[in-house]
Amino acid sequence: MNIEFSLTEINEAAAQVLAQNPKKVILFNGEMGAGKTTFIKSFSKLLGVNDTMSSPTFSLVNEYQTIQNQKVFHFDVYRIKSEDEALDMGIEEYLYSGNWCFIEWSEKIPNLIPEEYSLITIKMLANGNRLLTFE
Repeated sequence: MNIEFSLTEINEAAAQVLAQNPKKVILFNGEMGAGKTTFIKSFSKLLGVNDTMSSPTFSLVNEYQTIQNQKVFHFDVYRIKSEDEALDMGIEEYLYSGNWCFIEWSEKIPNLIPEEYSLITIKMLANGNRLLTFE
């Protein structure tokens, strides 16, 4: 599925993806500044996260709770130097917990990704819109 959206339409795009019943582990691909974190914030709000969200660039993972008491884990593994480093932080426990896991820069940890996941790729378009591909 492909969705073109402006940043003012990001909540609608997130709702369209949620309606597709994605897997709980979602990989986010896209260049720096494409809007991965912004999309994750909108998607998480739809899931019931009311906390102020931020990028986990330095902490590697941020944990949030929905109003239904579900956990949401947001990873940014851009700074990871090896899969061993991700294993040392306990990433497998998160990924196989049955909770929502959103992973930016997942190409850094290809051998640690569960077999079942959804993939979202976000590209910036020349007109300022984004093109989201959901698989």
